[in-house]
Amino acid sequence: MPRFGRVLTAMVTPFTDSGDLDLIEAARLANWLVENGNDGLVIAGTTGESPTLTHDEQVALIESVVEAVDVPVVAGTGSNDTKAAIELTQRAEKVGAAGILSVTPYYNRPSQSGLISHFTRIAEATDLPVMLYDIPVRSGRKIETGTLLELARNVSNIVALKDAAGDPGETAVFLSEAPESFEVYSGDDSLNLALLAIGAVGVVGVATHWTGIEHQKLIEALLSGEIEQAQKINSSLQRSYAYESHLEAPNPIPTKVMMNLLGFKVGVGRPPMDVVPTWLEELAKNVVSHTEIGKSMQIS
Repeated sequence: MPRFGRVLTAMVTPFTDSGDLDLIEAARLANWLVENGNDGLVIAGTTGESPTLTHDEQVALIESVVEAVDVPVVAGTGSNDTKAAIELTQRAEKVGAAGILSVTPYYNRPSQSGLISHFTRIAEATDLPVMLYDIPVRSGRKIETGTLLELARNVSNIVALKDAAGDPGETAVFLSEAPESFEVYSGDDSLNLALLAIGAVGVVGVATHWTGIEHQKLIEALLSGEIEQAQKINSSLQRSYAYESHLEAPNPIPTKVMMNLLGFKVGVGRPPMDVVPTWLEELAKNVVSHTEIGKSMQIS
């Protein structure tokens, strides 16, 4: 079993109707996710609306989920400010996080040398294992393969990568040269099967909010050499992958609609992620009706 598990959900953050953090509902949702196929959770990542959370809110959220579940909780503590990322990382460690997720500094777009310095300083400030998060479509900067290799080889507690770079071929190159103990997780649901096939150990998903069971079966089929079964499961997940982000409803808006539909009071996103298309709930019903969760709850 990989250090953080095989199926992790980048969990949405529940808010009350007034927009305040709802820690009780966060704990309830976290437990439900664990009961429905998740080996671990990522808290206060982008899907968790970290850009609109204060550091105090992030720490309180992480602590609440750590206390609620008995699986690894990976804390999103990234920032485009190295000092701020270090401070938040150390606070997450104090409240019991099992690891941290550190995203590429966004908007200011540092050089590759700057990325090495940034991630190294964060890792050296904590005893926790560090998962890097490479998502150039949001950050504006790719962590190049050479940079990833230097960090994986030279910084002992940088041990994993959430790969949302959209290039499985380049990921295969990285894996061929990375330390054997280094673990790659798919961070792009639509490429889960492709990345798992070339050596990713698991997924950090969004659709896993409602398809954790299917993802466990997908990975088990691959590990057992049942390729056709894995392909069949992957085909069944395409509706969910297509649903989770639209130009008119980017992540996490669709996921919040889905979890509200499933009985969780997660509210809407904080502005500017609070504009919900009227057609989205009906689409959510159609999508989830084709999943094991939807069938068990008789959603149609």
